Amino acid sequence: MNAEHLKAKFATMGARLKAGVSVRWRDTDYAIDIQRDKQGEFFELRVAEALQKHLDASVLQMQPKDRHLLLLVRHPKEAGRLDRFLCGHDERHWFVAAVPGGASSVTQAKEALKPALVLASLAEHRVSSQKRDRRKNRAFRRQGEWFFVPAPGFAVDAELVLRNEPIRRGNGKPHMVEHLYRANGETVYVNWRHPNGLTQAEYEALLRDNPAERKGGWRVMRRAAEVFARGKVRHPDHATIELPDWHRVLMNTESQSPVMRHVAFLD
Repeated sequence: MNAEHLKAKFATMGARLKAGVSVRWRDTDYAIDIQRDKQGEFFELRVAEALQKHLDASVLQMQPKDRHLLLLVRHPKEAGRLDRFLCGHDERHWFVAAVPGGASSVTQAKEALKPALVLASLAEHRVSSQKRDRRKNRAFRRQGEWFFVPAPGFAVDAELVLRNEPIRRGNGKPHMVEHLYRANGETVYVNWRHPNGLTQAEYEALLRDNPAERKGGWRVMRRAAEVFARGKVRHPDHATIELPDWHRVLMNTESQSPVMRHVAFLD
């Protein structure tokens, strides 16, 4: 791995990269993270010692003015495996996102991260190429990894509307939604140990094996539900947005990438 070459590429878009052998955990792989020191945020590429001399990481394409680049990692132990990561700056902070598919440019990576319903809304509203990646256009509003697509005429049961409800990905900091409505989906039990939730059967099995878990601060939530938002959406790392009408809530497609496990940073 040519670490100095990579550092120069990141520096071109105004970012710092630190790359080196992982001494934090016993592993046979690598991880990409966002860390902070006295100089501010930086990208960190940690590589297991067994891969240090063999991992091939390169920059496929850059947009320095936009402060984005597409990183490609060729895994030495799995022939044909090509991992892609979009690295860049969004509003206030640097980020890294695992990219599904075979993107070869920053523009293609951004498109790959848009859910199907977002792409459909872009087509329906005939949003120009110059405005497709703005955080606000006729097709959607975006805050971090979350897209909010207009749902004109959507009717809700007022008694089921939740106030100041969090939406989150894994253990990341939640985005707080002023008014939120969930439809359909699967009932799950969530606490700090199980942020993605346990099904009813998994929850009951856990309590049978360890009754003390019953006091684990559980919340009953809906997983894979259709989610709709209205009002203010707040997050400490992003500017607050306001949705005057109901919008469908969709997360970007990063979770569809098999290389998501290499991204250690969640906002």
